[in-house]
Amino acid sequence: MRAHYGYADGSGEYYITIDTDKCDGCGRCESACPASIFEVIKDDYDDLKAAVKKEYAKRLSFSCFGYDKKCSQEETNCHSVCEGDAISHSW
Repeated sequence: MRAHYGYADGSGEYYITIDTDKCDGCGRCESACPASIFEVIKDDYDDLKAAVKKEYAKRLSFSCFGYDKKCSQEETNCHSVCEGDAISHSW
């Protein structure tokens, strides 16, 4: 299953998608994100999974600069630490 966090507005689409089938709940994305937008929660089956904190979901473009624009240039980012390749950005 894929969990989509974010929104679309006149300036674009701002979604972070977490593939919960690939996410092992390790929490590395939490510490890798400079904006601290990730958390690890229990899903409906009591498995640990990464998620975007609710307070950031409706303002992602202001909190997260996006993978291609900023974080892809950093040595450590949510994509590089995710061994399951479970995280993607739409912008």
